[in-house]
Amino acid sequence: MSDTIYALASASGRAGVAVYRLSGPQSGGALTAITGTGLPKPRQATRCSIIDPSTGEKIDDGLVLWFPAPRSYTGDDVAELHLHGGTAVRQRVFETLNCCEGLRMAEPGEFTRRAVLAGKIDFTEAEGLIDLIDAETEAQRRQALLQSQGVLGQLYDSWRDQLLPSLAHMEAAIDFPDEDLPPDVESAIRPTVETLIQEIERHLEDGHRGERLRDGLKIAIVGPPNVGKSSLLNWLARRDAAIVSATAGTTRDVIEVHLDLDGLPVVLADTAGIRDAQSGIESIGIERTFQRAAVSDLKLVVVAADQLAPAGPAFDMIDTETIIVLNKIDLVKPGASDIAARFGELGRNLYPVSITNETGLDELVSHIVKEVEKRLNTGTSPTITRHRHREALIQCVSALNRARVQESAELCAEDLRMAVRFLGVLTGSIDVEDLLDVIFRDFCIGK
Repeated sequence: MSDTIYALASASGRAGVAVYRLSGPQSGGALTAITGTGLPKPRQATRCSIIDPSTGEKIDDGLVLWFPAPRSYTGDDVAELHLHGGTAVRQRVFETLNCCEGLRMAEPGEFTRRAVLAGKIDFTEAEGLIDLIDAETEAQRRQALLQSQGVLGQLYDSWRDQLLPSLAHMEAAIDFPDEDLPPDVESAIRPTVETLIQEIERHLEDGHRGERLRDGLKIAIVGPPNVGKSSLLNWLARRDAAIVSATAGTTRDVIEVHLDLDGLPVVLADTAGIRDAQSGIESIGIERTFQRAAVSDLKLVVVAADQLAPAGPAFDMIDTETIIVLNKIDLVKPGASDIAARFGELGRNLYPVSITNETGLDELVSHIVKEVEKRLNTGTSPTITRHRHREALIQCVSALNRARVQESAELCAEDLRMAVRFLGVLTGSIDVEDLLDVIFRDFCIGK
């Protein structure tokens, strides 16, 4: 924290404007040196020239901003340079900053790490910030923005604040048994503990919506060979992501495509056709098909209308949640529309299409979008977005359940203390130095 760090805060590469950020006690001195003037007014963009202090040579002309501590993103003195985004300018600015005394290049996520350590934001807000940077769909953006604004952290802190008085009362009863304290402290705190257990358990029973939204809903495209699985993937992705061939067994491995489907993130997986394998390599691909189908959130079983025989391993995957894609309807006679009746009650999720003629695909996509929305159920309430959140909350509930039935006041207090600690781990309200590297390792350099 005593070092002064600098980095490019905007994307690298050719651009109209590039933003450089400095943070630390030497930021003011460095800004004065490279501008050749005094510090500008705080939080006010000021136009000036950037020079090389060792030669006085002008490097560029742009805007500078000055954010004196503690009213800055990191809580330290912070300076920003908004300059032209050319490669030569960037290289020369870095060389100049590197020659300034006391400055060094920032590590990934170091600016945000300092903001957390300074109490400017909590862990959940920092995680929301990196999710906002990585967001590729509108739904991901909304969820990440909600978390980066502190909504999730406020919920966890409110639970911790409710629990702290109960812990304090228990410890007071243990440490000062002869004082005039309220009788039966353990019974008095039980309603609070039970209420918190119910609230946290409801929060956990979210169907993993937040994690799914953050990572993308997994959709597996499965079925027999040569029914159009790869063609469907390519049509949905709007590019040739998978090889399409009339030769059965062309797809040997799982091919993934990340897709923005009407603002919702999905991960489409094209898989090997399911049949009696003709080679060892193909059998491995088919085994991976079954594995991917088992862990997917949604299955699209593709069958061909001109070779329909609803039996075999691919059809065994069909259940009430499966979307059945009846492809190649252009190859059957017009009077053969009763094909869907062969699937019985499962026919309500059957969509006749022709990928070749692009027939029926809009209706299929609309249904897929509805199914994805149902599983993600995006809204304005905060949801769990990371595995570490879920694990900490599970451990918190476990500790609260133990505290509720403990006969020993000392053991009850210890379980309450553990529950408070697990809630504090979520936002960084306690000393959790070990978590810092885990949380900030995926940040970009200038953030």
